[in-house]
Amino acid sequence: MKVLLVFPPHWHPVMPHLALPALTAYLRSNGVEVIQRDLNIEVFDRILSISHLRATLRRLRKEEKRIPLKGLTDPLQQANLEAVAWAKRDGQRIAADIDQAKAVMRSERFFDVSAGREALLTLADGLMLASVPFFPSEFSIAKYQSAYPVDISRAIRASTQDIHFNFFRNLLETTIVPQIRAEKPDVVGISLTSSEQIVAAFTLASLIKEARLPTHVTLGGKLITGWRDLLPKAEPLWDLFDSATAFEGEVALLRLVEALAGAPDGGADLSAVPNLMYRDGSGVRVNGFKEPEPTECLPIPDFDGLPLDLYLAPSLVLPVWASRGCYWGRCAFCNVGYGESKHFDELQAERVVEEMTTLSKAHGTKNFFFADEALTPRMLRALSSLLIERSTSFNWATCARFEPSITADLLKQMRRAGCRMLSFGMESGSQRVLDRMDKGTDVAIMRRILWDSAAAGIWNHAFMFFGFPGETEEDAHETIAFFQANRNVIHSISSGTFLLERYARVSENPEAYGIGQMMPPGPQQDLAYYFEYAVPSGISSRRAEELEAAFVDSLPDKPNPQFYVHEVYQFLYACSLADDEPLPTMLG
Repeated sequence: MKVLLVFPPHWHPVMPHLALPALTAYLRSNGVEVIQRDLNIEVFDRILSISHLRATLRRLRKEEKRIPLKGLTDPLQQANLEAVAWAKRDGQRIAADIDQAKAVMRSERFFDVSAGREALLTLADGLMLASVPFFPSEFSIAKYQSAYPVDISRAIRASTQDIHFNFFRNLLETTIVPQIRAEKPDVVGISLTSSEQIVAAFTLASLIKEARLPTHVTLGGKLITGWRDLLPKAEPLWDLFDSATAFEGEVALLRLVEALAGAPDGGADLSAVPNLMYRDGSGVRVNGFKEPEPTECLPIPDFDGLPLDLYLAPSLVLPVWASRGCYWGRCAFCNVGYGESKHFDELQAERVVEEMTTLSKAHGTKNFFFADEALTPRMLRALSSLLIERSTSFNWATCARFEPSITADLLKQMRRAGCRMLSFGMESGSQRVLDRMDKGTDVAIMRRILWDSAAAGIWNHAFMFFGFPGETEEDAHETIAFFQANRNVIHSISSGTFLLERYARVSENPEAYGIGQMMPPGPQQDLAYYFEYAVPSGISSRRAEELEAAFVDSLPDKPNPQFYVHEVYQFLYACSLADDEPLPTMLG
């Protein structure tokens, strides 16, 4: 049996996602032939090319008038005309510069303030230019904005057939589908982590079915897990794929392959495949869910076959992991676990160092980004001790919680062991709000760790958001004041507003968190993942958006914005600085 694993766009083009290498390693260790394709970075590389952008311009010259989307508002039609005019005016220049811009992003010139900035702006322009024929759909560095809603199964189905507004259909049909036909895989597995991958994923699945390729199409990933109660009822989509897997996919995918191999002429019995949803003659079946495999039984992720030279970063960064799940697992706004038991399983530090060493030798990199929800203080201590003991030269970044046991001495040890960046889920600077969300952190501890880590030479990245139910104006201003008071030790920020997600504790028990009304999705929104809500007291969701926008606007402009587009860029920027060179602050 041959399996083709696919990671579709849109995702960040800065490093591989860990999903495919983890699945590939498990299948290969069990004797299965696997091809893995990061279509996300392949699509980025293809559209950010002089040939593709010039083809886009030729198409625009032929289509003097775009076919308007039914019901397109006058402002959108005007924006469309302005986009076409801009493309025709500046398109040739952008196309001529695009290959050089990619080369800069993949070299040390990225760290040159002027060259790196111009390269990033050229890439952004190139993606905008490539998007113009599909307006109002937009493919950018940060996201894919679909012209169709992605929480309605009928709209997703319609988007797969739309040649005018589907950014991916022609690209996948002319390049990827012929390659799949030539490879002749028995199974195509499509991994979905983000809602921004929905259109590309289902378009690819649709094209495989339209081409009548004799392959079993299965879906998996975090998004499918989040949809596990909804997808079985989304009838318009089930003609596009054969099965879908919720939760961890290693064992489920192996059992699926084995079941299909046992029935080469079709009619395989899939009833014993764990975590699987599939359709037979009587409807959609949902099999039982199994506990995840112990982490110690899983092999080191296998990146062989991925185009590691295509990622848009000055050095190769590989994701690694030391645990699955979240060891805290109590934050009310978070849906880690997706409503199931809060499973947490951690490797031994020796195995983590082995993984880093193996991958470094195999792929010639010393830069690693932990994909864990957060490393435990125990792991931080043991990992740092081993890395120092073995005289490694790795650079690494990770998420961590503000735990009292993360002392100044531990942070200094982590820095000696190669830790260059810590990302913290700070969320709020108000102790009252932190307690309401069961964050389990203390404002004074947060402040102390930020100062101690900065003193140790570690880049601090902080996540925060406004609008947790019951948050007041005073609470929000406490958060802003916290950032201002610690402006010299916070190096980068990701801000946003509260989202009420399916399976989060807040959505399961809204009254307990001060939500007066939780609006159910509309009758057509059969795949809705987020909920609208109203609060009787505190700031509204709209006011939270206003506060967040004002906070972002108050931040000083940076001469080197390319360093702040993604955490991986911030990490590599921190790695590029000398030990005695001060870390620049976001608020400074």
